[in-house]
Parts: sequence; C-alpha cells; structure tokens
Amino acid sequence: MTELTALTELADQAKAAQMAAYHKAERPYLGIAVPQIEALVAQWRSERDIAGRVALAGQLWDSNIHEARIAAAKLLTQARISDDGAVWAVLAGWVPDFDGWAIADQTMSAASRRLIADPARLDEVAGWTGSDQMWTRRAALVGTLPWAKMNHPKADDLDRRERILGWAASMVDDREWFIQKAIAWWLRDLSKRDAPRVQTFLAEYGARMKPFARREAGRLLQDR
Repeated sequence: MTELTALTELADQAKAAQMAAYHKAERPYLGIAVPQIEALVAQWRSERDIAGRVALAGQLWDSNIHEARIAAAKLLTQARISDDGAVWAVLAGWVPDFDGWAIADQTMSAASRRLIADPARLDEVAGWTGSDQMWTRRAALVGTLPWAKMNHPKADDLDRRERILGWAASMVDDREWFIQKAIAWWLRDLSKRDAPRVQTFLAEYGARMKPFARREAGRLLQDR
C-alpha cells in the first residue's frame, strides 16, 4: 500500500523506541511527528471521496501501526459529511480495539463530530458505559465532550448533557485512573459554561471520586 509506504519512509527508529516506551501498547511504532502525519493525511484526503477515505482508513487501521491508526482517525475527522453512516460505523467499530489514550482520543475526536451530526447515536454510546473494557467506557465520555463545551446549548442538548452526566455519575466508583481522569475532564470543561451544575455534581458525587479527579474537576471553580 503506497500510503503505508509513505509513512514508513518517515520512520525514525530512535523516536520510535521512545514512543513505544511512552505509550506501552504492544504495536509497531514509526517515530513520526503528528505534523508529518497531518501533511500526508491532507494529501490523501484531497485525492479521495468519503468512500475512498473510509476504505483507506480501514486499511491503515488494520496495519496496527501506531501512526497509521492516528492517520486513519484523522482521515475521518470532519465536521460535515453528507452521508456519514459508513464513517460512524467504522469509528464505532474501532472502539473495542482501543488500548491507549492517543489512538483512542484521536478516534473519538472524529466520532464526536458524527455524534453532533446525529445525536441519536448516543443510544449506541450508552451501551459502551457498561463495557468490561475500560477504554470503551472511557470513550463514552471522551466522545461526548462537545456537550460539555457548548456555550449556548438548546433544550435538547441540555437533556443530552444531563444524560451524559448520568453516565459520569455511574462511573464515579470506577477506580481506573483513566476513567477518573475522563470524568474530571468532562466536568472541568463544563465548569467553564455551567459552574453551578458542576458544583451540584461534585456535592453529590465528589466524595466518591479519587482526590486527584475531584480536584481537577473543580479546579476552575475556584476562580468563579
């Protein structure tokens, strides 16, 4: 595959070893910087329609190379897609493969745009919250961050925000560091727009969160 060749030609063995030690997930690393990946993705995107991008993204993902999976997610990161069912299906299908934050976060950045485009997909995401796989549970919070960041949410979006906060509440007893961090991240972002709601959440559930997560969630409240 010429696209995979283009990636491997940029490999830096020294940086690849550093990345493998940092990310810890068992897969090949090339040691390529994100701007290098983005430059290639911009070229590939310009040469393909949506169906072509989906096909290439699947091939890159299946390679299991760290940078190729990042590139795959970036290929599908777009705000407006007229017929995005195939894109959502691919992104959601990757969620069970998550085993580290970098690939998961890049993929959920793409997925969050598809959730905003069709909030009915939250019904599918709701099922992730009860997964035995920690990264899948975390994806439910990371992928729905746009609802924490809305400055002027409509009534339906406020209802969705409350639904997601319910998911966060259901996870406060989860001792996984990455889950606690995701809850804190969601609440911290929301505190910039709706500090009273975060204060209410912390009053009810804060004592059950890990101390670092509770502090992070309320960090911006001190300035309000």
